[in-house]
Amino acid sequence: MKTRELSKRMGAVFGAGLLAASLSFGATAQERDSFSLAWTIYVGWMPWQYAEDSGIMKKWADKYDIEVDIVQVNDYIESINQYTAGQFDGVVATSMDALSIPAASGIDTTALIVGDYSDGNDGVVAKDAESIEDLEGTTVHLVELSVSHYLLVRALDSVGLEERDLNVVNISDADLVSAFQTDDVRTVVTWNPLLGEVKDYPGATELFNSSQVPGHIKDLALVRTEVLEANPELGKALVGAWYEVMGILQSDTEEGREARAALGQASGTDREGYEAQLAATRMFWEPASAVEFINSDQAREAMDSVRQFSFDKGLLGQGAMSPDFVGIEFPDGSIMGNEGNVTFRFNDTYMQMAADGEL
Repeated sequence: MKTRELSKRMGAVFGAGLLAASLSFGATAQERDSFSLAWTIYVGWMPWQYAEDSGIMKKWADKYDIEVDIVQVNDYIESINQYTAGQFDGVVATSMDALSIPAASGIDTTALIVGDYSDGNDGVVAKDAESIEDLEGTTVHLVELSVSHYLLVRALDSVGLEERDLNVVNISDADLVSAFQTDDVRTVVTWNPLLGEVKDYPGATELFNSSQVPGHIKDLALVRTEVLEANPELGKALVGAWYEVMGILQSDTEEGREARAALGQASGTDREGYEAQLAATRMFWEPASAVEFINSDQAREAMDSVRQFSFDKGLLGQGAMSPDFVGIEFPDGSIMGNEGNVTFRFNDTYMQMAADGEL
């Protein structure tokens, strides 16, 4: 399960972690033939397991005479902390977590693949309230400083309310479903597969979901910028494998159905459950659609909103005096934020190569 929790990030990322990163980063930014990418269970990242298990990742790595180790890490934030500390060359993460953990920590990071955005996979569910306006003065349980927290703030914004107009209580994702079954917890914000479980609770109402803020909760495959620049074969192999898997997963074929069933089982559900999660996810099955999206005004505006939330919540670090602290580079070379501190980059070069059949 993808926890998306940020509360554990501070101690793990700074101190010894960043020292390790500073000592090891120079060593990683050179020509190599062996690489690793960390991933955690979530509907939009399960394809990496299929790429590994099916041999597709090995096939593409062999094509470019490299090795790519796809490593499952059980704890989502821990996987990003390990990437930040230099233990992995790549990792999967939401755009908010990519900005607020490695990029804010000074690790120059490139979004190599824009895989999807949540299109209903995250939601606000209540037992009593019938609208977001009804939440004023009530208590809402969620994983603080996560994309659930971000979604709640966007939902409140949509009706002219602020977070101070209600009471937010932190809860572990592991406890959320069972807590919602008690009388004390009346409203929660969460993501699939937990969202599906709380929505099924008798009398529960979904008040708001991520389809109402399209493009804001983006799921990415990240790589260290210097590693990618020194080893473009890594980018080609990862992108090539990803889109081959995309072609299988979206197909109405026996192979496609078997792949979706396998990933459903691996993520704790079945084929129908996994397909339901896919239906609430805007997957960019084709590389051209991912390129079009990340170059759109919609994607830029969403990233601006995410960085503002990250600054407001102190996620950019104590040294951040404004949302501009981290420079974010878009595929056209334009920069949002500090041009002297660009540590988060959206690079569509390899996705465009896939779209053009040049991999």
